Amino acid sequence: MEITTPSYYHQFKCIAGICPDSCCKEWDVQVDAAAAAYYRTLPGVLGDRLRQVLRDTEDGTVMVTEDGRCPMWRQDGLCRIQAELGEEALCRTCREFPRLIHDFGNFAERQLELSCPEAARLILDDTAAQFTVQQVSGGETPEYDQEAMDVLRRTRDTAFSILSDTDRPVGEVLTLLLMYGYQAQGELDGEEPTFFNKEAVLEEATQFAQASDLVDLLVFFQQLEILTPDWLEMLQNPAEGTYRQSQLLALARYGVLRYWLQAISDYDLVSRVKLILVSCLVVHGLGGDIYRTAQLFSKEIENDADNVDAILDAAYTHPAFTDARLLYWLRNI
Repeated sequence: MEITTPSYYHQFKCIAGICPDSCCKEWDVQVDAAAAAYYRTLPGVLGDRLRQVLRDTEDGTVMVTEDGRCPMWRQDGLCRIQAELGEEALCRTCREFPRLIHDFGNFAERQLELSCPEAARLILDDTAAQFTVQQVSGGETPEYDQEAMDVLRRTRDTAFSILSDTDRPVGEVLTLLLMYGYQAQGELDGEEPTFFNKEAVLEEATQFAQASDLVDLLVFFQQLEILTPDWLEMLQNPAEGTYRQSQLLALARYGVLRYWLQAISDYDLVSRVKLILVSCLVVHGLGGDIYRTAQLFSKEIENDADNVDAILDAAYTHPAFTDARLLYWLRNI
């Protein structure tokens, strides 16, 4: 079994008390069964407190927030469980966040979650998609269509190649990614691979683009589930922002790594390509500090399965997600 890891993964180190938007804020913490059972057996004041804040739900055990904070959060920004019992006593969620692993059976891929401020800094400052591949024992026979996965992995390599083009304006590069998404979808549907003519594709995109206001897209996001007032304020009052083109390309690469292969579940690649590009459009359009804006986008959208599903559905049904509008916004980013 092979495990692929991006270059920034091992650079991550939690900045704890100086974190500007701790993972101890706003979220109820999902507690794995082993940790929940252990916490409920603890003696003393800490054990009593844990038994107060653990709740069993239909989706498992959670540690509910109080006043917008994890009840184990201390005023110095550190975790009471870790401070008193050590890191090994943390539940799986807190021990692993913001690390992700996508396990496809016969191979796996590691990644960091953009919703962590320090992870966002590492991801957006990564100037190229560099990966290491490690061979380990284990793995399982995949249940998916191997031929379809081969197509997805091959076309994803092409997507990464498109995003590595630093000679073109970032708007052109992202436009090419959208147009290539349709070609890759065709190959996933059984069509023969064809040459991707970038210049011809850009000319076609220019003719097809339809001028419109990005506010239509931001209004759509206002109608999704909203976790924090900061996010709603951003959506209602976009600001001027500063960013480097390389940071938007890094954001797109992050999305490609996270979502492209997920199309193996339903053979729908185009909606995920649109999700990736809409992420770039919204983060760019909201302005402000790009690290903060991208991190909050991820916290509000990527960590809410209902919001992600709403965007995937909107890719085909909502006027703001039409190709003509997306192409216009992308070319003018």
